[in-house]
Amino acid sequence: MSIENFFPDLAIRQRLYSGPLAVHIDAFAERLTTRGYAASTARERLRLIANLSRWLDRHKLSAGSLNEPCICQFLDDRSRRGYAARDNASTCRIFLAYLREVDCIPAAPAVIDDSPFYSIEHDYAKYLSQQRGLAPATLINYLPIVRRFLTERFGAGPVKLNALCAQDVHQFILRHAHKVSPGHAKLIVTALRSLLRYLHQRGDMAMDLASAIPGIANWRLTHLPKALTAEQVESLLVCCDQSTATGQRDHAILLLLARLGLRAGEVVAMTLDDIQWETGLLTVRGKGLRHETLPLPQDVGEALAHYLRYRRPQCTTRCVFIRLRAPHQGFTTSAAICNVVRRALARAGLNPACKGAHLLRHSLATRMLSNGASLAEIGDILRHRQPQTTQIYAKVDVKALRTLAQPWPGGVA
Repeated sequence: MSIENFFPDLAIRQRLYSGPLAVHIDAFAERLTTRGYAASTARERLRLIANLSRWLDRHKLSAGSLNEPCICQFLDDRSRRGYAARDNASTCRIFLAYLREVDCIPAAPAVIDDSPFYSIEHDYAKYLSQQRGLAPATLINYLPIVRRFLTERFGAGPVKLNALCAQDVHQFILRHAHKVSPGHAKLIVTALRSLLRYLHQRGDMAMDLASAIPGIANWRLTHLPKALTAEQVESLLVCCDQSTATGQRDHAILLLLARLGLRAGEVVAMTLDDIQWETGLLTVRGKGLRHETLPLPQDVGEALAHYLRYRRPQCTTRCVFIRLRAPHQGFTTSAAICNVVRRALARAGLNPACKGAHLLRHSLATRMLSNGASLAEIGDILRHRQPQTTQIYAKVDVKALRTLAQPWPGGVA
């Protein structure tokens, strides 16, 4: 693609085709277009890269010498001359990424973490992923807890792992457990036990302190699962404005959550290759790196097909659901799916205690139970590994529980 699509005037194009970056201008223009940037935004970013090219020329620098410090100096020079910052830094980051992809400049230097805990965390993460086979999401949960524990215990001083004692661990748990939910407090305990076992096995600690860590009181089946009624779920689905691209995308997402009980992360991970249109099946990339197959209900399939055919912007990513604002790319975290649910709840005028994507998973299980499905069937749809995980839904089956209830002593016969 030529920049002629953005700059019909020949004199302007000649100014843009100057300096050591001139040979990359057209390719960068195509990249901006494929990522969904508006024409006005693309023009601004192309002008910035042309200015960068002329700046390099004035300083007798080649395209191959471009790097992050060079970009910072360029942006500082522009700022001193009174130019507004706008999205200059992000434009330069995108351009540097492009130059590295085409091997015009060296790869970005590795970020050097000079903290005394880096080697411990790095080796521990390697142990979890390579020897324990844990998923990346588990590492994301564990490592911040490990870093916080080591930082609070040793600070800027020397890291003497063999000096750790049970009191250090107990005090850390007491400081943080009351600030979070019982579930997250259990995660803190689990992460610390895992770390201490690893350090003991590696020989960094003479004693195995993992067994000295107390458990967190968070008994199973102590609460009812939060759920919407069938009518509320349908009102949630119809509140999406399907005359817009956002509405159709969100409607397809909500249907996947409501009809199949997918987790938010599973929706984020969906790719175009996971949908088998001929057989009506959907491959779900679940927890623990497991891939499982579910039948695709007709209304879900129709919503997905319409979104993919008419509303999903053209882009190179294979993710099913992508950002509708540039840059067009898949969602990075499950928080985006939870936000879709929260916005839909607000539009439908619903205010349940739980507002995340898991609300619709619980609602599906509760509705299946009320329609006569067994706990085993619910566990199959929700893809629970253990039958005990599904047992919580027995508590919402009031009709079955009434048959087990004993008459109140002294009550009316």
